Amino acid sequence: MRNVSINRQPVELYKILKFEGLCESGGEAKAAVEQGLVKVNGEVETRKRKQIVVGDTIEFSGEQFGIVLDEAAGADKAAAAAAKSAAVKKPAFKPTIAKTFAGKGPAAKPNAGKNYGPKGHAGKGPAPRKPRGRVNSEG
Repeated sequence: MRNVSINRQPVELYKILKFEGLCESGGEAKAAVEQGLVKVNGEVETRKRKQIVVGDTIEFSGEQFGIVLDEAAGADKAAAAAAKSAAVKKPAFKPTIAKTFAGKGPAAKPNAGKNYGPKGHAGKGPAPRKPRGRVNSEG
């Protein structure tokens, strides 16, 4: 039995076949699984995306492969993730105006009751319409 080391788990079945060089491409690996040429833990597996974890065994073309965790790669990845999370600081929470004054009524809001916008329009519905065309003043 040959050991296949993975640096994270779970890994999809067809990816193991592809990266171990047992199949030329991912499409070929998926076809082999779909045709029932692969066994996982002694049973024929036809799910291409079957999640493989440490301790599983794979049989393909007369060979057996045991799945083991590559601890060095896993430790490096964990250390990099820890360093990244320590370096990244989240900004402090800044509430929006709506949340700051929620439930306190319109008097608590800044600029409450002031007319602002086009021609004194306070933002309550559309602006007043202007007459179009000529206005006949002769009745």
